[in-house]
Amino acid sequence: MTSPLQPVTSIKVKLGLLVTASVLVAALVGVLAAGAGVPALLAVPVTVALALGVTQLLAVGMTSPLREMTGATRRMMRGDYAVRVRAETSDEVGELARAFNQMAAELAAVDREQRDLVATVSHELRTPLAALTATLENLADGVRPADAEHLGQAVDQAQRVGALLGDLLDLSRVDAGVSPLRLGPVPLGPLLDEVVADLVPTGRRVAFDVEAGDLVVTADRARLRQLLANALENAVRHGPEGGRVTVRAAVDAGRWTLDVADEGPGVAPGDRERAFERFGTLTGPDQPTGGTGLGLAIARWVAGLHGGTVRFGDPPPGTRGAVLRLDLPLDPVRPQEAPVSAPAAPPTTPPPPVIDPLFGRFWPDTPGTHRGVLLASVATGLLAGLVLVDHTAGLALFLVAAAAGLTVAYAAAPRRDAFTPTCLGLAALCTLPVVLLDADWIGALCLLAGASATVAGVTRVRRFHEFLLAGLSWPLAGLRDLPWLGRTVRTLTGHGSAPRVLVTAFWSALAVLVFGLLFVSADAVVASWVDAVLPDLTLDSVVLRVFVAVAVAGPTLAAAYLALNPPNVQVLASGRTRQVAHRFEWLVPVLLVDAVFLLFVAAQLSVLFGGHDYVQRTTGLTYADYVHQGFGQLTVATLLTLLVVWAASHWAGDGPADRVWLRGSLGLLCALTLVVVGSALYRMHLYQEAYGFTRLRLFVDVFEGWLGLVVLAVALAGVVRWGVWVPRFALVTGVAGLLGIAALNPDAWIAEHSLDRYAATGRVDWTYLQGLSADAVPVFEGRAELEVACGLPRSWTAGGDDWLDWNLGRHRARAADLPDPSGFDGTLCPAAR
Repeated sequence: MTSPLQPVTSIKVKLGLLVTASVLVAALVGVLAAGAGVPALLAVPVTVALALGVTQLLAVGMTSPLREMTGATRRMMRGDYAVRVRAETSDEVGELARAFNQMAAELAAVDREQRDLVATVSHELRTPLAALTATLENLADGVRPADAEHLGQAVDQAQRVGALLGDLLDLSRVDAGVSPLRLGPVPLGPLLDEVVADLVPTGRRVAFDVEAGDLVVTADRARLRQLLANALENAVRHGPEGGRVTVRAAVDAGRWTLDVADEGPGVAPGDRERAFERFGTLTGPDQPTGGTGLGLAIARWVAGLHGGTVRFGDPPPGTRGAVLRLDLPLDPVRPQEAPVSAPAAPPTTPPPPVIDPLFGRFWPDTPGTHRGVLLASVATGLLAGLVLVDHTAGLALFLVAAAAGLTVAYAAAPRRDAFTPTCLGLAALCTLPVVLLDADWIGALCLLAGASATVAGVTRVRRFHEFLLAGLSWPLAGLRDLPWLGRTVRTLTGHGSAPRVLVTAFWSALAVLVFGLLFVSADAVVASWVDAVLPDLTLDSVVLRVFVAVAVAGPTLAAAYLALNPPNVQVLASGRTRQVAHRFEWLVPVLLVDAVFLLFVAAQLSVLFGGHDYVQRTTGLTYADYVHQGFGQLTVATLLTLLVVWAASHWAGDGPADRVWLRGSLGLLCALTLVVVGSALYRMHLYQEAYGFTRLRLFVDVFEGWLGLVVLAVALAGVVRWGVWVPRFALVTGVAGLLGIAALNPDAWIAEHSLDRYAATGRVDWTYLQGLSADAVPVFEGRAELEVACGLPRSWTAGGDDWLDWNLGRHRARAADLPDPSGFDGTLCPAAR
């Protein structure tokens, strides 16, 4: 994606514009939010998110050349000089990138020249050295007499090696960009005889059939000899032992050709050009090895210097082998000296996003894009902006929650873990209370539980600490998904052949807005239709709806990204890596905790047998105050017990004696903890009998019972020595317990038991009943007029709701057959007790 600041030629100006734009956006959004009455808890995160979005948009590509240069420098340290960086900007960073590319090209050219020179020298010296070695061995073995003639041949070979070294130095000059060419008349026949004579002593028995006649060509003799030597050596190496190499020269229209044919396997048409590349050796079942792939490359270079070509042709019909054709002018004109251009640099891989090192192996970036997830998240935000404003919790909130859940489920569709659909199913059930019950407290708790189950399900957590990491990863996903979001947005705005979805949507919306406003202002009927369909679109309303849309779309997109690319929550493995050296290091603290629990159990037994008088005599408290005083502490003690069990099980050794002590001490602790749980539940029961039922008391009852169930699961895991299932079991049962409270219809349950308690004891808190939701209203059907007048909930709206406000609890409350309590004198209500 191109940065809007790319034309700016100064990095300082870019940074100034970036800061200015971010501050202006934040200030403008803040002013709009304040003017529209947007709550601060909604305005602040949305303002920060929009400012960060503007910063991300304007800062695209500003630092990527620097990160590319860092990676390129590391590759150049390992000898890879082909790497290049993108230099698209015109500021100081872009100038630095271009200078870096020029430096890398020059280093690559120098390195390539050095490598090619070494390889070429090795290749070119092999043939004359082999011939010289063969001649000297023949002289040493007495195969040939050591006379002046044969010694002269050896001297000629040595001189030829020296001349070849000079030629190879010239070749390095060619790679640097220039090459001298000394043209003169060259008799082709004698030159071929020299080349053949050098190849005969190399040890490969190959017959040569040479027909060149008295052809004299204009060429650089040394270069032409180099060309012929490589062409004939290639035919000798690829021909069979005892085979024949045929050499035929001809003249035609100012040019001369030379065909070198062997009887080997030949060269496939698809490999003929690759054979002329440096190191372009051809190997296969029928291709002998032994060459370095430089001979034909040098031959083509020499032919090019003379204005000719070298290529493979088809063998005559009915024959096999390779036919190498040299096509050169009789009177060549040396080409202009020109520098050899460096090979094009391979395309560079875009540098990793700047936030990648921040997350490391905990959360690597996911490749690819997913337009469907982005569009579904945006659609969920738009739906929230349209239906949530000016509506109470009901069908509108259910539709938004369901849309968000479906978006995450769509992103998590490829998952194969059974835990994921289980959690998503629980999350779907958690959306029902907002449309079935008017009690907003249970609806909010269920939505929070559903979100927690969704995050845990898509990240597939297993251990308790992984649940914490998964919970933290949800807000962090708003930062982690920025690279993925940028790639996905580019596919929507049009990149290459990709459809320009966002651009099309923008122009379509603009066209509908312009023409719609014209027709609305021109026709009252059209205006009435639009008013019936669209919500109130005043400036304040639009601002508030935008804030709501962003506030819903952002978390939905973050949760969907968790489903697409879950973090590695197992990065902090909790294996048994911290075993203590001595058993007493973990056993003594656990036994002391057991002793404290035994002391508490002894106190409960004394209270059980001593009764109320014993409690009042020893503590000065009434029994009701006594049972209420320690409920919170007992709940905390239960939670800390789970921590003690976890720590001991990870620090203890794995020997037979260790396992016995571990099971005994922790089993006793779990049993005593269940006694604590029972005591807490009994205390709450007594307190409710004394002071009645409330939402908090009902919730903590269920919470303490859930803790007891988790303790039982921990004890069972210790018996079977397999406890990886306990955290997931705790999550599922916890969400199920909360759904059980919702299914109980808690406000109606509290109202019914409070009225029954009033009928039995005459004690009730009328003010608390009046603060209940509409769910409690049907309970008052058939009750005495006094009870209806004094306890009927006042906190719900009796008027008709919009269809988006529909809620089953409020619907049932309106349908309830109740007397009108408006004329009742409130002073007649009994005092709350």
